[in-house]
Amino acid sequence: MDSVPRRDDLYNPLLQALRELGGSGTIDEIAERVITILEVPESIASQLHDRDNSNETELEYRLAWARTGLKNYGILERSGRGVWAIKTDKQSVNQVDPAEVTRFARTIVRPKSNGSVEPEEADDPIPQLQDPEAPDATWRQTLHRVLTTVLTPDAFERLSMRLLRESGFVHAEVTGRSGDGGIDGKGIARMAGVLSFHVVFQCKRYQGAVSSSHVRDFRGAMVGRADKGLLITTGRFSRDAVAEATREGAPPIDLIDGDRLADMLKALKLGVRTELVERVIVDETWLGSL
Repeated sequence: MDSVPRRDDLYNPLLQALRELGGSGTIDEIAERVITILEVPESIASQLHDRDNSNETELEYRLAWARTGLKNYGILERSGRGVWAIKTDKQSVNQVDPAEVTRFARTIVRPKSNGSVEPEEADDPIPQLQDPEAPDATWRQTLHRVLTTVLTPDAFERLSMRLLRESGFVHAEVTGRSGDGGIDGKGIARMAGVLSFHVVFQCKRYQGAVSSSHVRDFRGAMVGRADKGLLITTGRFSRDAVAEATREGAPPIDLIDGDRLADMLKALKLGVRTELVERVIVDETWLGSL
């Protein structure tokens, strides 16, 4: 972990990445650009923060806190759609003093249980700040743990098949035969009720990164058997794997990583449900007008 850039060392590369992206960017776009700016090798960029609970890398974790730090410092803003941007009145800011951002984080005050307010005094200056991405993290960590440690490989294949059916596949089945080149299933995807594509898929219950060699092996197994390939993993795909999947001139392979899988399961309510908490408000104005 010592080789991963420290959070304080990410503030300015983060700002540079956003400027190069035109002032705004998604979390993935920002991470890719920062990796390029700092020339972080894949072996370091792919180190996981918490292998048992998430497929988030240590660099992504520290970037999340860097974004939060700059947001609280008044430089960045985040939309409800997960897009981060340099605030309009801060467009001229090219660099910040990391030490100053850290000092500001230490002076954040919040009410204590007795009603008083005191500065944060933790050795790590930012962990107590409210991370705008934190509410989304708990259920994702739970889902990741269940998918990787509770579900059997067969159950994960069945879940993937159900996911494809719910997503519009008119036919889906798990094959999983030995010697099948790593192909776990096949299906037919129909677009707009008119066009159909034969798809083969592979399911990988990973706690790390799927490499480019896995993508190449899968492509070799699918050639001549389907129009498209689909790789589904609970982990993540390395940058080389993403590049290999979209390589020009090669049969296309679509990728579903752990984060996208979680979003799909949540949207389709497959093992993930959203509970709305009722909020009761007494309308004093209405009552007082009687």
